[in-house]
Amino acid sequence: MKLSAITGLISLILVTGSTGQAASAEAAAITASANAETPDVDQAKFLAYVEQLKIQARAQGIAQSTIDDAFAHVHFLNRIIQSDKNQLEKKITLDIYLQKVLPDTKIVRAREMHKTYSAQLARASERSGVPANYIVALWGMESGFGKSTGKEDVISALSTLAFEGRREEFFTKQLMAALSILQQKHVSVAQLKGSWAGAMGQCQFMPTSFIQYGADGDGDGHIDIWNSIDDVFASTANYLATEGWNNKEGWGQEVKATKAIAPSLIGLDDDKAKTVIQWQKLGIVTGNKALPGQKAWIVQPDDAQGRTFMVYNNFRTIMHWNRSLYFAISIGMLAEKVGQN
Repeated sequence: MKLSAITGLISLILVTGSTGQAASAEAAAITASANAETPDVDQAKFLAYVEQLKIQARAQGIAQSTIDDAFAHVHFLNRIIQSDKNQLEKKITLDIYLQKVLPDTKIVRAREMHKTYSAQLARASERSGVPANYIVALWGMESGFGKSTGKEDVISALSTLAFEGRREEFFTKQLMAALSILQQKHVSVAQLKGSWAGAMGQCQFMPTSFIQYGADGDGDGHIDIWNSIDDVFASTANYLATEGWNNKEGWGQEVKATKAIAPSLIGLDDDKAKTVIQWQKLGIVTGNKALPGQKAWIVQPDDAQGRTFMVYNNFRTIMHWNRSLYFAISIGMLAEKVGQN
């Protein structure tokens, strides 16, 4: 049973004040259907596992009051497990990916947001050295400019994923970080919402990223990446700056290879870097933006049959944010489109 059905029934009862047999029967049916998504055996084991998580949290210095509040309504989310298992989708090409994530409407919207929030973006950019158009690009790609931040209870989501066990250590670490965020009173338990994987706020930070890169852009003493645009921009910029952003370089460019490039030369490893002029001697045709002595790498997201890109260290910085070549290329392209406005 979908959550919307449950919500609809609850709304009906609240509006009409009816608790008659018909409503009670339907509520019972909905509850039974919802519980079917969470087998009793999993729920029992899950709750026992949560008790172990609480012990670990106390050992790491999380206050009992924080633990009590955070886990007060914790529940096993079977749909989270299904989402985690369904991540490996059929591979699509870069061109199809870009068509999906960079429609003209998103580019127009990104330019509008760049203009609307120019003052806030300027503050974040001046403090960090990260250009405003890259902040906007990440904001747009991660949450649709703040519209899609996720509605899952982060504590339940992370507890479920830790319990599932495939990446127990990682998600347990994220859970402990989420508890620290609550203890530091940056956000309330009710506000601690995110994606099925625990990514939070308008910049979709995992809890450990929040702790490491979160920034108080509006100076109110709290880091609120859910509601404060200044904090969202400051945190996004701080992430890129901390990971080595160089404001004297762009992200890269699409290039042409006049002859096949040895596979051993392609990739983002340190030892695969060459200067632009060295790549040109190997048959790479670049645009006018490339500086002869600039260090660069060659990537071919769809192998030699697809498009070829020459990228700079800022591209590798974006890859710290998300390890997808497709994602990093889309950020660079959207930032360029915004910068052309």
